[in-house]
Amino acid sequence: MLSGERPDRGCGCDEGGGMLTREPCCGGAGRVGRLAREVADGESGDGESGAGSLASGSPAGTDRTRAGETWEPKIVAFLCNWCSYAGADLAGTSRIQYPPNVRIVRVPCSGRVDPLLILKCLQQGADGVLVSGCHPGDCHYMAGNYLARRKFALLADLLDFFGIEKGRVQFSWVSAAEGEKFADVVKRVTESVRTLGRPTRLVKERQR
Repeated sequence: MLSGERPDRGCGCDEGGGMLTREPCCGGAGRVGRLAREVADGESGDGESGAGSLASGSPAGTDRTRAGETWEPKIVAFLCNWCSYAGADLAGTSRIQYPPNVRIVRVPCSGRVDPLLILKCLQQGADGVLVSGCHPGDCHYMAGNYLARRKFALLADLLDFFGIEKGRVQFSWVSAAEGEKFADVVKRVTESVRTLGRPTRLVKERQR
């Protein structure tokens, strides 16, 4: 459960810096790289919101894994601590069902997400990436989500240049009171990535 107190160092974690430091929060690229590799290798485990293990058992006709099981997309989700992460927590405490395909990375603000971290996730083998933050105008840090919106608009053009399909990287706004909307967003993103199939661009050869 989230506390209502403002963290002293951005997200309150012990691994990274705060909003004004140069060190990436929550372990930064190193932690994200490790998480992306775990996702690509199919390791299960709870995300920070208790999202549960990565699931298998997609509809018939989807790709098969090396173990002969049906392929399921593995998605890394960067969630704003103050709104979207709280929305995910609300969905969990309200027992709202949504696909357990996401591994959650809690960040202090959606504006704190470096586009290079998104590319790193795709490079390390994640099938999709979701970034979710506060609604515009409701940012805990005044204008962080406006900064995120500008960065993501530029990133969309870069992803198109790389040949990465639309829908593999998605962005949304979810407030702390929108647990049901968070579940709907996860369902939509999971179905979108499942339809696209396994990524073929930007993925390291060993991850294919």
